Amino acid sequence: MILEKVGSMPENKRPLTWVEMAPPAPHGDDLLVKVSACGVCHTELDEIEGRTPPSTLPMILGHQVVGQVQGLGPDAHRYKPGDRVGVAWIFSACGVCRFCREGYENLCLDFKATGRDAHGGYAEHMTVSERFVYRIPEFFSDREAAPLLCAGAIGYRSLHLTQLVNGQRLGLTGFGASAHLVMKLASHLYPDTGIYVFARSENEQAFARELGAVWAGNTHDTAPVKLHAIIDTTPAWKPVVEALGNLAARGRLVINAIRKEGSDQNYLLKMDYPSHLWLEKEIKSVANVTRQDVESFLALAADMRIRPEVQEFSLSEANQALLELKERKIRGAKVLVL
Repeated sequence: MILEKVGSMPENKRPLTWVEMAPPAPHGDDLLVKVSACGVCHTELDEIEGRTPPSTLPMILGHQVVGQVQGLGPDAHRYKPGDRVGVAWIFSACGVCRFCREGYENLCLDFKATGRDAHGGYAEHMTVSERFVYRIPEFFSDREAAPLLCAGAIGYRSLHLTQLVNGQRLGLTGFGASAHLVMKLASHLYPDTGIYVFARSENEQAFARELGAVWAGNTHDTAPVKLHAIIDTTPAWKPVVEALGNLAARGRLVINAIRKEGSDQNYLLKMDYPSHLWLEKEIKSVANVTRQDVESFLALAADMRIRPEVQEFSLSEANQALLELKERKIRGAKVLVL
C-alpha cells in the first residue's frame, strides 16, 4: 500500500494505493523480512497530511513491523532465516555524532525513520539493517507485538521523561494505542500511583476505567486533584493547555507527538501564565526513540506479560484503519495482519 502524494485525509479518504512490486533485495547487512503484522500509528497521518512528509514519494508507510527473516545480505550475520524480528520507527542513525555516542541517537541529525525515509511495513516484504531490528519475545503473538514497537516504546520513553516517583499522580490526556500501554506500564512500575485520564470520547473514558484509572473525564475537565505529571498523546493543542492547568507546582507535561495539527492552534491564546505555567511547571517533548528504548521495553513488556488491546485489519484495509484513527474511533491499537 503506497502513498503517492500528501494531502488532507478528509478530502481524500483513500490516500494509499494497492500496487504489486517485486520484493526488495537485501544488500550489505540488510535482512529481507517477510511481514506478518504492522501497527497503524498517528504518525502515518502526519506523513499523509504533510506535517512530517516522506523524504521521497512514493513511499510505503508503516513502522511497527513484525515478521520473519527470509533473506540475508552478504554482510548480515546476527540472524538466520526464520527468526522472528521487529522493526521500529528508528530505521538508522549515523552512529558517530555526539548524540549517537551519548546514547541519544533519537536526536541524530541523520536520523532515518522507517516508513518515512525508507520503505516500511505496509507491504509483504521490506529490507532493513540487522543493526536496527529486535528479537520478539515468545510471549507475544505477531499482532500483539506490533504496537509495542512504537506505541509501547515511545510510551516507555515518555514515562521515563516524566521523572515520576511511585505514589505521585499521573495524568494521561488522549487514550489511544500509546496511552493504554503507558497505563499498563505505569501501574506495574508505580503501584501506588493513581492514574487520571482525559479523553474526548466517552468510550475511551470507559476503557480507561476498565483498565484501572481512578478518574476519567473530558479533555477540558478539571481533575479532582492536581497531578505531578501528565503525558499528552494527542494531535491537538487544546489538551496541552488544559493539561498545564491540571499540573501541580513543579509538575511536568510530556508531549508524546511528533507533530501537532494546526486546526486548534488558536487555543494556545487561552494560555494564562499564572494558571498554566507559573510555579516552575515544565514542558518536555519526546523526539523519536532509541534502540535501547525498544529493547528495554520489549523485555519489560514480556516480563509484565502485557497484552495490548488490538483491532485487526487486512493490508488492503489500511485506508479504513487510518480513517478510523483520523476520526478518533479508537480502542487500543490498530494492526494490519498479513
